[in-house]
Amino acid sequence: MSTLPAGYSASDIERYVTEPPKSAARSPFERDRARIVHSSALRRLGAKTQVLGAGSGDFVRTRLTHTLEVAQVGRELGKSLGCDPDVVDTACLAHDLGHPPFGHNGERALDEVAKDIGGFEGNAQTLRLLTRLEPKSVHPDTGESVGLNLTRATLDASVKYPWRENATPTRPDGSATRKFGVYEDDRPVFDWLRGDAPERHISFEAQVMDLADDISYSVHDVEDSVVHNAVSLSVLRDPGQAREVAAHVRAWYGRGDEAELAAALDRLRAQDWWMDEYNGSHRALAALKDMTSQLIGRLAGTVTDATRAEYGDGPLTRHNAQLVIPSEIANEILILKGIAVHFLMAPREKKPAYKQQRQRLAALVMELAKRGADALEPHFAASYVDAADDAARLRVAVDQVASLTDKSAYDWHHRYCR
Repeated sequence: MSTLPAGYSASDIERYVTEPPKSAARSPFERDRARIVHSSALRRLGAKTQVLGAGSGDFVRTRLTHTLEVAQVGRELGKSLGCDPDVVDTACLAHDLGHPPFGHNGERALDEVAKDIGGFEGNAQTLRLLTRLEPKSVHPDTGESVGLNLTRATLDASVKYPWRENATPTRPDGSATRKFGVYEDDRPVFDWLRGDAPERHISFEAQVMDLADDISYSVHDVEDSVVHNAVSLSVLRDPGQAREVAAHVRAWYGRGDEAELAAALDRLRAQDWWMDEYNGSHRALAALKDMTSQLIGRLAGTVTDATRAEYGDGPLTRHNAQLVIPSEIANEILILKGIAVHFLMAPREKKPAYKQQRQRLAALVMELAKRGADALEPHFAASYVDAADDAARLRVAVDQVASLTDKSAYDWHHRYCR
């Protein structure tokens, strides 16, 4: 029997389906991490879009390299905050597994085509993949797949939005978020993994994972924008440009005060390591990488210090603590996101190819749902045959398309939709 990691209970290391005892050489949480590392879903992220399309350049991030960077940031945060680093590391490795081809653009397309069967949400798809779609374990009584059969603590750490589609919380301004973490037919395992967790409360490890994700993509998307699109950060000296970035923050993320965002940009630009100009030289690239490192250290370190000041030393785990993110740091993360939106994401929205991606994914789902098992990969074909009705069969087609890489989505569309 494995020794319980500090701060965790016997309930935290339980699995949905009990497994025979194994060597104590590795903890249950280390086994969870290994299962993600060896999963086909993780490998596929190497050919999926992060922000810039996979294959658009040797420097830019794919969904996989982004995931590895999130895991590195998250693991260090977890260690410094007293939660098991393997739990956080695994949640970080898993956090984007449910994302479809073409990034958030593909997510929008699948959400539209699945609107009558509960929609599509990348985070809910991640839970579905971990607990059903990724082949590893089956239920001994029913023979149904239970996915990777991870521990309760690890699964809870992977659930960024612990609520159903029809139970989403409201934002401070009264609007509802579209984000949710579980489909209705995955409720049994969701209810099990949440156990006695407070309703809608995000576990501490999931909060750490979410922060690691925010830090990583806010900083690295700026880096990719500078290198790939030759964006000169010096244009932010213009107050008009800075206001446009703040406007994009509010439009895309639904929050942010213009004055506070402007102050956050001023604080960052005042740092010795901030880089206004980039000319592509080796020296410039080294300076840009240093800025990236400094930003990550600043954001992660300040949150760690603030959280430790609130809770003191010792393990901080599950539902026993709340991550403390000072408003200044939250605004610095937001303005970095806004820079990437302003220079990279918003202009991309107007390109015809971007709309074409959504059309192709939607058409492919409908064609696969019509053609049935013969057009699906074997494990999806078996689920299609077992499906009880048209809604369940459509969900199988969505699952199949969501699993594809960018290139295979194009290939499948060419094969079945022409």
